[in-house]
This record gives sequence, C-alpha cells and structure tokens, in this order.
Amino acid sequence: MLSVNNLSKIYNKFKAVDNVSFEVNNGEIAVLLGPNGAGKSTTIKSIVGLLKFEGEIKICNNLNKTIEAKRNFAYVPEVPALYELLTVYEHIEYMAKAYSIDDYKDKAEELLKRFDLWDKKDKLGRELSKGMQQKVSICCSLIINPKVILFDEPMIGLDPKAIKELKKIFLELREQGVAIIISTHIIDSINELWDKALIMNEGKIVFSRTRQELIDRNESLEEIFFEVTEG
Repeated sequence: MLSVNNLSKIYNKFKAVDNVSFEVNNGEIAVLLGPNGAGKSTTIKSIVGLLKFEGEIKICNNLNKTIEAKRNFAYVPEVPALYELLTVYEHIEYMAKAYSIDDYKDKAEELLKRFDLWDKKDKLGRELSKGMQQKVSICCSLIINPKVILFDEPMIGLDPKAIKELKKIFLELREQGVAIIISTHIIDSINELWDKALIMNEGKIVFSRTRQELIDRNESLEEIFFEVTEG
C-alpha cells in the first residue's frame, strides 16, 4: 500500500505541491493525471525519495526513505537510466543481486522473452534504442517482486506489442495484490485499466474517484479531466 499524507513542496516560494493526500491500496491500479505544471512530477519525485518535502509518505507502512520501504518499492521513470557498459541481462542480474534475490534466472528469462529482449540479452545499454531501454527498465523493476510500483509515462517509446504486454502485466500485478500507480498524460492508454483516478491541477488533487463511482454517476474520465483542469 502507498499512503501520501499532507504532501507539500515549495520551490523558491512557489508551492509546486500543496497539501496532497491519497492512498493506493493493495491490488489497486491508480492513475495520476494532470496537465503540465500540475505537480505530478514533484509528487512522483517525492514518493521515489528524490526530494525533501513536508508531510509523510509511507510504502507498506514504512516511511518512504527507509530501507524497509525501498525493499518493497519499484519505479519505472519516464526516461530510462541504463548503464552504458552493462548488457541487458546484466542490468536484470544487477537489480536482483542488489535486492538479494537469488532465484531470479527463470523470471528474468520470462520477462525478457515477453518483451522480445531475450535475443538481445547480450547487447550493451548504449546500443539500445529508447524503446528497448524502456523495456529493460520495466524488466528491472519487475524482477524485484515489488509490493508497490510507480510507472511514469510507461507507454512512451514502446511498440504496440510491448504496450499490449505491459497492460497484461498491470492486470497480473493487480491480481497479485500489488499497489500500482501510473502517471500519464494519455488517458486513452489506461482507460480500461484503472481502479482509482487522481487528477492534479495547480499543485492539488482536484479529483479523486473510483471507477465504480464514475460508472454510478454516468461520468466520463476524459470529460471530468477537462472540466477540472480547464476551469
């Protein structure tokens, strides 16, 4: 479970995030939406532990910067950050060993095959296209068996087959009880997947609703998005 309570972040007197609170439960897919400058990136960086902030963020009931929290958390950034001189397989191996996972080889092979990377496992990071780098980044996040996972614009750079595979993985993770948060600009890309929608604007959560609540009100997420962000 991911819990964000009263999160605020100020840059040079500008409040980028203003008293934001939300939860993503186990076995739930939450989508974080918002226009440019809404505060999504700052919120993500705070959750990941890259920024100092006011408030409290907990991952599996542990403060987000503790070792216990990091052990259960995975992050797929919008821009992949691979090592130029490590092979595709060495990236997976490195992550598994960093998290003290010994029995990883079968899962590594399965993930690489699902993303059409098995025949490229010996390629160096610097030899990979943006799309391939994104696939490796996703595989690295999944090899550690996280209980909470955050994807930032995960579809960008992926080919249609990889997008289809990633959507399957989202649903599998949900079945396994993983708390999933997906930050994106592209509502259509996740429209059939999410359980909870969070919309940010001007540093605040201006809309939070479950899929069932939207259905009961006969509302469209896309219509709501433009309504609450265009004022």
